Amino acid sequence: MSQFPASLLDVERQPGRPPMLRAETTGDAPRWVAEHRDALRATVAEHGALLVRGLGLRDPAGTGAVFRLLATGLVSEQEAFAPRRNYPEEGVYSSTKWPPNQQMCMHHELSYTLAFPGLMMFACLTAPAEGGATAVADAPTVLDALPTELVRRFEREGWLLTRSYNDEIGASWEEAFGTDDRGVVERYCRANAIAFEWQDDGGLRTRQRRSAVVSHPVTGRRCWFNQIAFLNEWTMAPEVHEYLVDVYGPDGLPFNTRFGGGDPIGEDIVQLLNKVYEEHTAREPWQAGDLLLVDNVRTAHSREPFEGPREVLVAMADEVRLADCAPTIEVTAR
Repeated sequence: MSQFPASLLDVERQPGRPPMLRAETTGDAPRWVAEHRDALRATVAEHGALLVRGLGLRDPAGTGAVFRLLATGLVSEQEAFAPRRNYPEEGVYSSTKWPPNQQMCMHHELSYTLAFPGLMMFACLTAPAEGGATAVADAPTVLDALPTELVRRFEREGWLLTRSYNDEIGASWEEAFGTDDRGVVERYCRANAIAFEWQDDGGLRTRQRRSAVVSHPVTGRRCWFNQIAFLNEWTMAPEVHEYLVDVYGPDGLPFNTRFGGGDPIGEDIVQLLNKVYEEHTAREPWQAGDLLLVDNVRTAHSREPFEGPREVLVAMADEVRLADCAPTIEVTAR
């Protein structure tokens, strides 16, 4: 057990930047993390996120050891929307393969599933030449800043995620569900309130309705918790959106979001959501060796466009069930 309560950690707080702790290690990151584990987790619980600088993380093996020390249990990714690389180390993934020149908007990891990680861990092995920060935003603050009537509608209806899996854009259904057995996929969908329909070309279309606002399972604070803006068609680059609609049709986009009742979400609403996120974003450029810990319910995260090589490893931990977060709607497939 750690001998260092959170109050004894010298956390730096600056406007517009995530809380930061400068680690004083002798080159043995796993040992330092083991000694400070409880204090680190308590600090994340207090602030919602923590950037630890100075650990000197430099390879998947050492990083995986740190991830396992901090987690109470690692989570395997299900229903991925884009491919990742799996490392030999248990529970260690690459960051999502997303075009470097495109923004990954604020979101909560796997917020469309019925069980999702409570803790996200990111480690930078190679920092990009420019950009590429993993920025964060406080979900209760974002919720309070959104128009009341919009929030009330999402509380009443939830949000709807539609997906069309193909072999060209995003993760294939085999990658997303970790199997090429249609029967396994169908059983998973039925067990997780996902409506599904196989296409003549072998593709798969799914629909799932989820709560847009939840209560933190520990503190009870209400959080704006979803991927409404990130997975919406209006967040795509205009030329990408035009191409996908031309090739697949408006109902065949790889992913899209709607109001829970099925009505489209207008471009103006998506712009508003992203504007509010940006007003409450904290960012710090990556340095090689950095570790970022994020409470996935309390805190949204994004990935900013970048130039040059960038290697960030990811682990998901501490599974949380949606049912334990006071969802505002009954979970159904629509």
